[in-house]
Amino acid sequence: MIKILLRGLGALSFAIVPLIASTPAQAARFPQEVPAAAVTTLADAIGLVQVEDEVRTGYTRSSFRHWNSGDIATDGCNTRNEVLIAEAVTAPSVGASCKLTGGVWLSYYDGQEVTDPGALDIDHMVPLAEAWDSGASTWTPARREAYANDQGAATSLVAVTARTNRQKSDQDPAEWLPPAPEAQCRYVGEWVATKLRWQLSADAIELEALKLFTEGPCEDSMVSYTVVP
Repeated sequence: MIKILLRGLGALSFAIVPLIASTPAQAARFPQEVPAAAVTTLADAIGLVQVEDEVRTGYTRSSFRHWNSGDIATDGCNTRNEVLIAEAVTAPSVGASCKLTGGVWLSYYDGQEVTDPGALDIDHMVPLAEAWDSGASTWTPARREAYANDQGAATSLVAVTARTNRQKSDQDPAEWLPPAPEAQCRYVGEWVATKLRWQLSADAIELEALKLFTEGPCEDSMVSYTVVP
């Protein structure tokens, strides 16, 4: 719980990582004209998140149709592979049925370089179960599908090692943080940005954990987000 954050905050003094870090390939995921992003401090962004009790009742992963045909319906790649292509440090070759070979990725949660796309998971920054608990249970199936395949913000889906994604599971930042200390300011900012983008709430314990990052090495961090109507 919050004690996890207290242990991690001391290590955060090594560096402050920008909250929105994108490569040229990631930039290609966005249309040429997008709504202007709201930009605010981490503390103010956290203050904009609504506080509500979480309710898991009725959740199933199949409630969110994910890895659909992606943003480019004609490229033969699903959302997972489109994200892998966009986030590659070295672009992979794209073969038949969107088979990816030869790429290089950096998993920012643990700082690991990866050359096998099969060793990567595409993490939903705010996990599907957490999204359900925080408001998505009332959404239409179409909106849940849009959430699960959201490439409209580079922070929504992220390619990371399967190990760290599965360690994270459906936990929020009161329960889990990336093992690389230098990744934690960025992670918290992207978590808050995703909650605001999709107008998701936070429970009281989660919010208090997030507030711990508004002092110390993360206090000057900024959050950028656009709201999905």
